[in-house]
Formats: sequence, structure tokens, C-alpha cells
Amino acid sequence: MTYEADFKVFWQHVEESIKEGTFAKLTMAKTIGKPELKNIFLRPLYGDDGFKVLLKYSFRPKEIEDIEEEMTLDASLPIIMSHLKTSFLTVLLFTTERDVTFKINKKGIGTLTEGYPTFKNVTQA
Repeated sequence: MTYEADFKVFWQHVEESIKEGTFAKLTMAKTIGKPELKNIFLRPLYGDDGFKVLLKYSFRPKEIEDIEEEMTLDASLPIIMSHLKTSFLTVLLFTTERDVTFKINKKGIGTLTEGYPTFKNVTQA
């Protein structure tokens, strides 16, 4: 089994947390090598036109300014997928109910783990 099937389950957790209003943040971490791109974050944006996310690219050299884009959750999925296994091996979902971690090992197999919540409240970006 490859990581894609497990990532679909992980993404269902993301969608459920948004529907339940518990989505606090999503972070891509554990970079492969030493790239300039350090992290990718998704933060919630609740507005009159519905739910959106603020996607932020965080760079390692401080001389490079972070990039932020406002978009729908559906628009963020291809971006997240394009960085999986090429730039990042771990994606962390933080909700007010639990934290869910998706990891890809060296063999290309994905795993999901759940833990206690890091965030007690949802803070908009």
C-alpha cells in the first residue's frame, strides 16, 4: 500500500475538522534535505463568503520573504500533494479536539497517528 490511500484518510480528518469548526492549523514539516522552503502552513479564515485558508510558505533564509495566499481548501490540496514526498515527509493537523500526524517512511508507506490537542482555541489567520 502506498501513502496516497492513507493521505486520503488524513485529508478526511482535515475536512471533518473544518465542518466541525475545530480546525486550528495544518503544517507540513520534516523537510527532505536542506531546501530553502522550511514549512508550509494552512490557517483558517472564516468570512462572509465561507471558509478559506491562508496558505503560507515559510523559507529558511531570512532574506527570503514568506509568501501568503488566500484560497479555498480544495485549491490547497494539489499544492499540499505536490510537496508530499518531494519536499516534506510529515503533515500535522492541529484541531481543538486532537492532533493528527501523517508521515511517509523511507519505503513510501504512510501512517496516521493521533494525539492530544496542541490548540485549545481556533485562531484565524
